Amino acid sequence: MTQEVFKLKQGSIPLLISMPHLGTGLPDDIRAMLNPVGHEVDDTDWHLDRLYDFAVGMGASMLRPTYSRYVIDLNRPADGKSLYPGQNTTGLCPLTTFDNVPLYLDGKEPDAAETARRLPLYWQPYHDALRAELDRIKAQHGYALLWEAHSIRSVIPHLFEGELPVFNFGSVDGASCAPGTAEALLALAQKMSPELPAVLNGRFKGGFITRNYGKPEQNVYAIQLELGQRSYMEEQRPYALDETLSARLKPTLEQLIRTFVAFKPS
Repeated sequence: MTQEVFKLKQGSIPLLISMPHLGTGLPDDIRAMLNPVGHEVDDTDWHLDRLYDFAVGMGASMLRPTYSRYVIDLNRPADGKSLYPGQNTTGLCPLTTFDNVPLYLDGKEPDAAETARRLPLYWQPYHDALRAELDRIKAQHGYALLWEAHSIRSVIPHLFEGELPVFNFGSVDGASCAPGTAEALLALAQKMSPELPAVLNGRFKGGFITRNYGKPEQNVYAIQLELGQRSYMEEQRPYALDETLSARLKPTLEQLIRTFVAFKPS
């Protein structure tokens, strides 16, 4: 079943790009529990594989899940502990959309036993692959770089006030990467795309993957980038990619990735 849960493209440079919220699949048994809202998988990180397609040509490894975050959220800890205590967020097996709309038919919400059933089927294989690929990269190059690729609608009142910046860099307040790395990426985004607001360690400081795997003391360096979706796509159904906007954004993304790859641990 592992091959159905994720797709891994192994590369030749010290970079792994992880896209844990790209998947849209719903297993039949879980689809039957979801209501029509759940079937829409609205809170997907749409089109990131197309937005980052240049990175494969650079030699980056790329890890993508098959299934939707509505099945289980790969960027949450297995124990379900909140990453942002005191703030609205969604859990390990989300019960609602980002707009706080229920996902499940009445009485079909996953309980503790159902969550425990999903962990080894959908969550663990992705994390095993992520860890193994970072270990492979580190064995080959002496260090590994992890880029956590995410995107989100720009206005979600239930989760944050106002309009989210386009570039939301997260380094867990500097804990997941070497000093100055995230600051250099922020400055680069501001220089190359001055019309697109950028922030470091704002509303999104880095999810579970960035926090758990970004360990500079172990020569693994992680950055999360949460993109405001208005910068490259339509933010309402059918969530179409905007070819003009994405073509304008991609040179900045590519330079950000090249700058990150150019990093060498001291």
